[in-house]
Amino acid sequence: MSSVRANMMRGVIVRQFGGVEQMKIENDFPVPSVGDKQVLIKVHTSGVNPVDTYIRGGQYAKLPELPHIPGRDAAGMVHSIGSRVTKFKPGDRVFSSYNSQFGTLAEFTCADESRVFPLDEKLTFLQGAGLGIPYFTAYRALFQKAHAKKGERVLVHGASGAVGLAAVQIGKAHGMYVAGTAGTQEGLDLVTQFGADEVFNHRDKNYISQIQSGEKFDVILEMLANVNLGKDLTLVKPQGRTIVIGSRGTVSVDPRNLMITESSVIGMALATAPPDEWDELTAGVVKGVKAGWVKPVVDKVYTLEEAGKAHYDIINSKGAKGNLVVKLQD
Repeated sequence: MSSVRANMMRGVIVRQFGGVEQMKIENDFPVPSVGDKQVLIKVHTSGVNPVDTYIRGGQYAKLPELPHIPGRDAAGMVHSIGSRVTKFKPGDRVFSSYNSQFGTLAEFTCADESRVFPLDEKLTFLQGAGLGIPYFTAYRALFQKAHAKKGERVLVHGASGAVGLAAVQIGKAHGMYVAGTAGTQEGLDLVTQFGADEVFNHRDKNYISQIQSGEKFDVILEMLANVNLGKDLTLVKPQGRTIVIGSRGTVSVDPRNLMITESSVIGMALATAPPDEWDELTAGVVKGVKAGWVKPVVDKVYTLEEAGKAHYDIINSKGAKGNLVVKLQD
């Protein structure tokens, strides 16, 4: 291998924001340079999350400079480290979640040390790529926003996707009663498999009345607020908390439902977590990996050439069943 090629990598490059057709594979893109407190990771698997598609499409509040390599989540091996890195060494198995101009759909990615975490031998690289955004989001929603407690009733509205399944696992591990919705029988079975106490098919036109016939919820985690938020407000207990994790449009709600229950609707975004909360939520997930209750589900594995299809599928899924990941190497 020539010294020039040694500093180059293969990856998906976006040189203009837009549709999936803007995702082009290039074979000779420079490997990112490593700062003093950064880790260069040889990417085995890249996670695919909805936020990646919003950024690639130019529809996000803070856009990276171009050219851009999509992807925030990765699992792989430490290749090299900056001079002030203390937690990792070359050869360590790791996962990462980092917002960068040069992301994870490439052979190498660089991340701040605080955004890199040990990957336990219990998990594969495929699973490791499904840890970051899904589990960190679910943990932040449950504990830092909803302040959920043992014994409380939690409804995960959209429980078969990556964030939803993470929320089910976290809730059950912390002694909560968890109900979940999904849109397919496969999804419902998956949510049940990970311990949900009740499941409802949100494609059944009577499912809201089915939920309303039982006891209401202390906490609702909402993945598609533009469709469901108005319904959520009829399902919460007094002082209940509805956490908006995802939304793809506007919604009309009846504020009287908030007044009657004195309940709250709280928005959340993982990227806004201050450093102390980031340290707390990431430590909570890493602890769960060690304890064995964090078990990412890989729904589909794509090649780098199929990364555009993965971006399409994460938004247009007819029934989510866990994580979509792109495999770069064994």
